[in-house]
Amino acid sequence: MFQSLKEFFDAVLSPAATRDAASDEHALQLATAVMLVEVMRADASFEASERLAVLTALRDRFALSPDEAAQLTELAVTTARGATDLFAFTSRINEHVDMPQKLRMVEHMWRVAYADGHLSDHERHVLWRIADLLHVPQGAYVHARLRVQEEIKAAAGSGA
Repeated sequence: MFQSLKEFFDAVLSPAATRDAASDEHALQLATAVMLVEVMRADASFEASERLAVLTALRDRFALSPDEAAQLTELAVTTARGATDLFAFTSRINEHVDMPQKLRMVEHMWRVAYADGHLSDHERHVLWRIADLLHVPQGAYVHARLRVQEEIKAAAGSGA
């Protein structure tokens, strides 16, 4: 998927005039992955279930292979650790993603937050902050959370 991390970062950080469609797509993938990883990093421990939720979200959103999703997740973890704010990532998402896709992303973030069976106040705050930076209306943000909660209840009730 990525020839090298340096080439990938160069493509992501280069001015818009010098980027091509592939590097734009990679930058969007990284920005999305960083947002999911930020939710995963919001509580004290990295649970395997949260990591699986991130991988599932990336595969769903970008039709990635398991290896590509794993590589992207590792890159996102490294990038998130070094990031000083979320604006560079959310602004990239805002440039290229419409509201229905943003809502799907918020749903995926809720799945990551709920994956370990516990929603911390910090996870809730990170999710709210990201949704706000993505210009997701409060009502849509709440409805995304409710949809995921219902989905989790239904899966628990069916034994899945």
